[in-house]
Amino acid sequence: MSATDTFLLPAPLTRMSNTLHLDIKSVEDDGAFEGYASLFNREDLGHDVITPGAFRESLAGREAGAIKMLFQHNPAEPIGVWDEIREDARGLYVRGRLMLAVTKAREVLALMRAGALDGLSIGFKAVKARRDVRSGVRRIEKVDLWEISVVTFPMLPGARVSAVKQRPFAARVPSERDFERWLTRDAGLTRTEARAVLRDGLKGLQALRDQSLPGSGRGFENDAALAAKIRAATERLFQTA
Repeated sequence: MSATDTFLLPAPLTRMSNTLHLDIKSVEDDGAFEGYASLFNREDLGHDVITPGAFRESLAGREAGAIKMLFQHNPAEPIGVWDEIREDARGLYVRGRLMLAVTKAREVLALMRAGALDGLSIGFKAVKARRDVRSGVRRIEKVDLWEISVVTFPMLPGARVSAVKQRPFAARVPSERDFERWLTRDAGLTRTEARAVLRDGLKGLQALRDQSLPGSGRGFENDAALAAKIRAATERLFQTA
């Protein structure tokens, strides 16, 4: 391939952006960071919803390092490597390192720390999906994951690099707003669900779930799913540096 050749990702390839709120403490000096590249059962601005298990077969077929870390989906600008990519109850967890010997990676690190760059986006081919004719929402049940990019403009609020090595409430007693933010960002609740917890505790969340309409995507599938979300978030809350 000559210097003037253009490398193209396989077509058709979907690029799905996800919000990534970078905490300066979660981006290490060596360029390491972690977080979520996708969240399950959350509709993005393109009306796509990734379902649990959608990445399973793709991840089983290749190592994390085989999934490229790009800048702005540009295959000519790899900026690092992924050390771990896995599904959990919340979504697609990723842990990777920017290669600071690369000029662009150093620039990306500086922008992350400044809060100027705060998006992740996955590049994938939808292998199995179905679209609801009435709502227009496409539920993606199986994907072939090719790359995960650091990007400027995201589409799906909620996914983020998580400061799992920090204790967010260690310095002071959290305010109601702090706790609501923890429930939405780390426990994976919607804002409505978080406010129900603040108002009436788990009983409020249970009542909200029971009122949810089938297929609305706002309720938890079962009590085990709820317990998994809260347990995972609590483990991150009490993780020490």
